[in-house]
Amino acid sequence: MGESLSDIGEKEILNRLKRFVSSGQISDDTAEINSLGKKLLINTDVLVEGVHFDSLTTSPSDVGWRAITANISDLAASGVDQLIGVTIGLIAPPETPWNWVEELYVGMKESLRPFQGEILGGDCSKGSARIVAITAIGTLGPLRLHRANAVPGDWIVTSGPHGLSRLGLALLQTETIVQSSSLSNELKAKSIEAHKRPTVPMQSLKNLITSKPKDLPWRAAGTDSSDGLLEAIKNLCESSNCQALIERDKLPTNPEWPLGKLWEEWCLNGGEDFELVLSLPPSWAKEWIKINPLSKAIGIMRAGKPNIFWANNLQKINLEVDFQHF
Repeated sequence: MGESLSDIGEKEILNRLKRFVSSGQISDDTAEINSLGKKLLINTDVLVEGVHFDSLTTSPSDVGWRAITANISDLAASGVDQLIGVTIGLIAPPETPWNWVEELYVGMKESLRPFQGEILGGDCSKGSARIVAITAIGTLGPLRLHRANAVPGDWIVTSGPHGLSRLGLALLQTETIVQSSSLSNELKAKSIEAHKRPTVPMQSLKNLITSKPKDLPWRAAGTDSSDGLLEAIKNLCESSNCQALIERDKLPTNPEWPLGKLWEEWCLNGGEDFELVLSLPPSWAKEWIKINPLSKAIGIMRAGKPNIFWANNLQKINLEVDFQHF
């Protein structure tokens, strides 16, 4: 028997699939199409029951909301200007209640409303598990964010705090650590909302475009932190052949975020925060931070073999993720 997907891992799967895909189209989460004078961004994401959601912590409408958010977040991290719409692939066991499907679509419509996007169609089939596959289409704005655009000397900046979604999941699952922690009701509510109904920092992207100093070219690197802050930085480093120095005392957390190893780990690797993680020229980063109140500079890019280090002692930061695609 040959290698399994779990033997190979996601990175190698993507590397092997490159021979079937146009050059450069698999290096980001979105594809780019230049058609009829307009550049389009297209992205597909899949949510699988038992892997990405379960009925104990996620209602059908929240599944729909998160499915749309995950896709639009990838589009935003590539520089989308306007969302056109989405197509939906749905797989569900035949015994699935209609109410579950109806609420799923209610959540998707609610998530699409702020972006004025439409449901364009899709397909459905029976299967052994509930699976929601979304393909989102949008137009490209003036700034094409690529993971491979980082250069030494850039500042590493984020659009908002990290770790809230992971804390929200822990609260919903009544994990022991959060039950014994002294957390404010406001932080608890904000974290649960961040997990169940995450938002896309579209205004942060608009601010990024308007804050660009006139003397700079449209060159910036970006991705989103849906798979975790460290994973996002790692992707920027590997795609741009740079290494990152991160300031430990400048990690992007909520003002009420507790101190400690676990809480630092959730900030770095919790995932599903859907914030922009960018590598910008310092002057651009400064202007963006001025008008984007939740954004924060957390480190710099420098020349060297792709790795991530703490800036104060140059100790390598290990990537310890809670979730693996395979």
